[in-house]
Amino acid sequence: MYKDKRFAAIVLAAGTGSRMKSDKPKQYMDLDNKEVLYYSLAAFSKSAVDEIILVTGEKDIEFCKDRFVNEYGFDKISQIVAGGSERFLSVQNGLKAIHEADYVMIHDGARPCITETLINKLMDEVIINGACTLGVPVKDTIKVVDEDGVGVATPDRKTLWQVQTPQCFIYDEISKAYIKMQKELDECGGVGINITDDTMIMETFYNRKSKLIMGDYRNIKITTPEDISVAKIFLEI
Repeated sequence: MYKDKRFAAIVLAAGTGSRMKSDKPKQYMDLDNKEVLYYSLAAFSKSAVDEIILVTGEKDIEFCKDRFVNEYGFDKISQIVAGGSERFLSVQNGLKAIHEADYVMIHDGARPCITETLINKLMDEVIINGACTLGVPVKDTIKVVDEDGVGVATPDRKTLWQVQTPQCFIYDEISKAYIKMQKELDECGGVGINITDDTMIMETFYNRKSKLIMGDYRNIKITTPEDISVAKIFLEI
């Protein structure tokens, strides 16, 4: 199905993980005797994507090349590039590193429980919908609060999903959305622009809505120390 379409994956691993209370960035912390980052790279390597762009800290580029390309043999990693001070800058650098692609998938390297099956599912869906993301329906009641922390509204949770990664887009479209966003950032200095993920960038700067595809509640993002223990359990299931 993909023989005439080229897929690239950007795996983001440039964060510092300040909430982990560790002297080691969370993507390199030990998770069942391998780095957290290993698992998402392994899943993409087994999937049908054609190439992986790994975005990491500039000082970690050589380490990542030695560990993930040379030692683990993830030969789909075509480039390892330095990230930026913000997530969107890291994505920008990843997009610029892609030589040729029809579609691009963007994933947080701190989500080690992503699977080859979910990645391939997104690849099928983006060809149909043009933009899609993994997500799961929220389980809890969600409150909108005011500046004093007082609940002021209760959205219908049947309409609410918790968004995950990977998120997948037409390469030309996401590239143009980032160019437009950068132009507006340059003009306004970032005032009034609050972007938290790539689906928002597509909605805001390209008027493209993303299809939400059922992901997996195990596809958690490593953020705090207890997440390491939870991820270890999920990886063993």
